[in-house]
Amino acid sequence: MNLADLFNDKSIQGKVKTEMLSKSLLSKEITISDLIAFAKTQKDSPKATCIEALEFLTKQQPGSLEKKHFAFIVESLKEKAPRIKWESAKVIANTAQLHQKALDKSIVNLLENTEHTGTVVRWSAALALGEILKLKTTFNKDLLPAVENILAVEEKNSIRKIYLVAIKKITSKPK
Repeated sequence: MNLADLFNDKSIQGKVKTEMLSKSLLSKEITISDLIAFAKTQKDSPKATCIEALEFLTKQQPGSLEKKHFAFIVESLKEKAPRIKWESAKVIANTAQLHQKALDKSIVNLLENTEHTGTVVRWSAALALGEILKLKTTFNKDLLPAVENILAVEEKNSIRKIYLVAIKKITSKPK
């Protein structure tokens, strides 16, 4: 699959492009490294589509995302485009358990996104932070109070629920 041709083809809708990319990643027709190299050269919309395809892949195969790929996703959390932020956060939610030693930067970037005006950006940041909390790493010492502060100001119940479920999971006694 030629990535430039795919994105230049205006007859193919965005979701179809994501699906095609996802299938090509799963079948190893294209590599994650090639997709990321391409994404780095793109404007916001195609870059977000590439990251969305990675989100689909990592939902099915979390172990497919290597440390170097994870670093790209963490940096993408700082992009201006909301869709890039939320797709990147979902990839982190899918793969955090495999990259526990590299979570410090992702936590910082995700916490910044919890203050974003966009509900989907805040929701996806909550999803990733919730998954990180559930890992019960040493990061929880600072992360749990930060999440409790977010809960004090977050107005959307759908976002609050994500945090509350994660907190309940880490504070409940095993049966």
